[in-house]
Amino acid sequence: MIHLSSKLPQVSNSIFSEMTALAIKFNAINLSQGFPDFDVDPQLIKMVNKEMNNGHNQYAPMPGILSLRHTISKLIENNYDSYYSPEDEITVTAGGTQAIYTAIASIIKPNDEAIIFEPAYDCYAPSVKAFGGLVKAFEMQPPFFDIDWDVVKKLVTVNTKLIIINSPQNPTGRLLKNQDIEQLKIITKNTDIFIISDEVYGQIVYDNQEHLSLAKFPELKERTFITASFGKTLHCTGWKIGYCLAPQNLMKEFRKIHQFLVFSVNTPIQYAIDHYLNKNNLDLKLPEFYQNKRDLFRNLLKQTKFTLLPCEGSYFQNVSYQNISDEKDVDLAMRLVKDFKVACIPNSSFYTKNTDFKTLRFCFAKKEETLEKAVENLKSI
Repeated sequence: MIHLSSKLPQVSNSIFSEMTALAIKFNAINLSQGFPDFDVDPQLIKMVNKEMNNGHNQYAPMPGILSLRHTISKLIENNYDSYYSPEDEITVTAGGTQAIYTAIASIIKPNDEAIIFEPAYDCYAPSVKAFGGLVKAFEMQPPFFDIDWDVVKKLVTVNTKLIIINSPQNPTGRLLKNQDIEQLKIITKNTDIFIISDEVYGQIVYDNQEHLSLAKFPELKERTFITASFGKTLHCTGWKIGYCLAPQNLMKEFRKIHQFLVFSVNTPIQYAIDHYLNKNNLDLKLPEFYQNKRDLFRNLLKQTKFTLLPCEGSYFQNVSYQNISDEKDVDLAMRLVKDFKVACIPNSSFYTKNTDFKTLRFCFAKKEETLEKAVENLKSI
């Protein structure tokens, strides 16, 4: 047997794969992985079928079909009053994660440093390390997961090439605030530091709050790759389709990598999404849709012994169990899926040091009856 030296020796299957597999094994309600248990709009399904029947079944242009890129440009301009050229500054990707990985690949060289804010989506750190980069993590703490920018500034060195931000944040549901934006401007001013802004939940914000996309801020926009996901906004995570926004000079480098990862993305789905977005006037009414689910789930969870943490955006609700148990979050998550038939994510999995603040993440992108049944089980703890 020939030995293959691992580029990522510390990495195993993601926690999402593990918990979903356990949910299947123990016939548990899966509130772990971030996908809906309700179906895609039947109209969108019909549109995909129509595009297949119309012969749109061969390779799309490498950056994505131009009409969809025009629609994305209009969407961003409508939402954030910021223009991106469909020709040179927008690329359709095979989901948000591929967009993030490609952006990291475009930036990071051996010994470059990247700053991330933990708990963090678990693709960030391994992707940086895959290209020889070094990760410096700022650990946010419950209940509010605020950022101490004075500490962050001390993480910046001459080797810092990248800061990755995520708002609304997975797993915490935290939104970036104006003071965060101002501090980000200060830290990056007169530097060669790039930013990846993971905005896959950017249209899912609550209580009339504003999503502060980095597209809105010219000083940050010029150095930023913004990544987004149609899977999250159209409830079709299995289609793996998203996009990246970046200034022309950055997008040129992004596309060099993108073309050799996937070359192009599902053609009939691109056409269908383009028609669907325009049919709905670019407004999918996601805040109201998901706020109803968030409020229902939070009210149900009040009947349990868990302590609710804030949820300003995304479709994840975090809870503290410090008043219930002193066991490790991984152990409690395993016990929940086996004994109480509810799968969740232990938040230590989102820290590179596996820091355990005794919190769990539940996904509420589910049918009402799913959430009700899950909480009924959790009330027994």
